[in-house]
Amino acid sequence: MIKDAEANAEADRKFEALVQARNQADGLAHAARKTLADAGDKASPEQKAAIESAIEGVETALKGDDKDAIDAAAAKLSEASAALAEKMYADAATASQQANDGAASGAEKGDVVDAEFEEVDETGKK
Repeated sequence: MIKDAEANAEADRKFEALVQARNQADGLAHAARKTLADAGDKASPEQKAAIESAIEGVETALKGDDKDAIDAAAAKLSEASAALAEKMYADAATASQQANDGAASGAEKGDVVDAEFEEVDETGKK
């Protein structure tokens, strides 16, 4: 049994690397689809076409057993979706900054209420 394990060790490593590449590529394709759906009209038609084409490339590569082809397709998809993801993060950061600026300016306008309070200790009562 040990001899069989030693004999198949290299095949097992290659299979594990293939499975990991497939999982990573599939996850990347799923994330790219979600990013594309979330982007809506923020993505240009050229970006959408490039990302969709790269997703199709990943799906085609996943049907085979060539780890290098899967890795190459995943890299192409990552490159195609990077610009859109960067744009969405920048837009989110801008919106967050504007919300923070609005909250700060609201506090300056006197929307803050100072109140006095008194702590009541309930344990001393019978």
